[in-house]
Amino acid sequence: MRPFEGRRVLLVVSGGIAAYKSAHLVRRLVRAGAEVDVVMTSSARRFVGEATFEGLTGRPVHTDLWERPMAHLDLGREADVIAAAPATADLLARMAGGRADDLAAATLLAAAAPVAVCPAMNLRMWQHPATRRSVSRLREHRVRIVGPAHGELAEGEVGPGRMAEPEEIQAELGRLLEGGTALEGRRVVVTGGPTRARLDPVRFLSNGSSGRMGAALAASAWRRGAETTLIAGPGTVPHPYGPRVRQVESGGGMLEALREELEGADLLLMAAAVTDFRPTDDREAKIKKSDGPLELRLETGPDLLVETAEQRREAGVFTLGFALETDDGLESARRKLEAKSLDLIALNEAGRPDVGLAAATNEVTLVGRDGATEEIPLMSKEELADRLLDRIEAEALS
Repeated sequence: MRPFEGRRVLLVVSGGIAAYKSAHLVRRLVRAGAEVDVVMTSSARRFVGEATFEGLTGRPVHTDLWERPMAHLDLGREADVIAAAPATADLLARMAGGRADDLAAATLLAAAAPVAVCPAMNLRMWQHPATRRSVSRLREHRVRIVGPAHGELAEGEVGPGRMAEPEEIQAELGRLLEGGTALEGRRVVVTGGPTRARLDPVRFLSNGSSGRMGAALAASAWRRGAETTLIAGPGTVPHPYGPRVRQVESGGGMLEALREELEGADLLLMAAAVTDFRPTDDREAKIKKSDGPLELRLETGPDLLVETAEQRREAGVFTLGFALETDDGLESARRKLEAKSLDLIALNEAGRPDVGLAAATNEVTLVGRDGATEEIPLMSKEELADRLLDRIEAEALS
């Protein structure tokens, strides 16, 4: 899985109860296609055995500075990215001080690859001025600090000090691996999920969008270094780690948020399935079954692309839209591209269980402003998000 397929990740595990979470991180990285080497401090081996990591990685675990000459140089040189997780207060202090008194510290000091450290300790240790100085110095050295999270700690206290979750660390490592793309430093706005049009306080009109496509696009843009905002309707998939999220419910609410976020934006990815119709009468009281039969009058809801067309044209925002069609799809997509001032449109075929709103996979036909088409075969929405952004980077942002 991009960007881990065929990449080398070095994981440094220091001594803390959070070391068990590092095993989950290794499993995720291996499943994503990475080759993972593990270095353990002597304290870490008191919490998790070497056999655990050897079984997960299929590779020997490294523990001793003297196990072979130049091991600390080779491990750092061969890695594409390095994570210290958990990073105890002691390891942070040794890194900040340039210490090289064990294999873990020596490897981190000699490494040329980007480094992320994931602190995990008691809240008072984290808040101590000495630890804060260590973290500040590491940031000066361009080390990525991931966490710590706020929550329940091992000794029963509550506060900052929990190691970040494995999926969050993986996302940060992915961003370190994929930095330097054409999206680095750009402002990207993504819409995703359905919107709702209220019938009464407990009922609404909506659609089956899960929000997965928007989440995938936002995650991919953020991983490439973009300043990313996801405007999300009430979908069913979790929001991705990394992008800033603005949660909305109605089409009107999404339009208001979109107008605000387009200020200074470079790229708009419109994956939301905005409800096309809304009731003319939003009732304040619940409609009783005894009130039926019910006659429902509908009006068209806001068209976000039409409403923001002038704003996008004036600001030069490159815009990708989606079209979900049941018939005459290609012509409908071309008309939509022109009428809604799009630069690129992805055409979906409605009615298939393996593509579209609620599916985990998608298959699209891309149509550009020059009329040229590109068929993208069935793949996961995460893979499709990368394909789409690859094309946008190559054509519009390079």
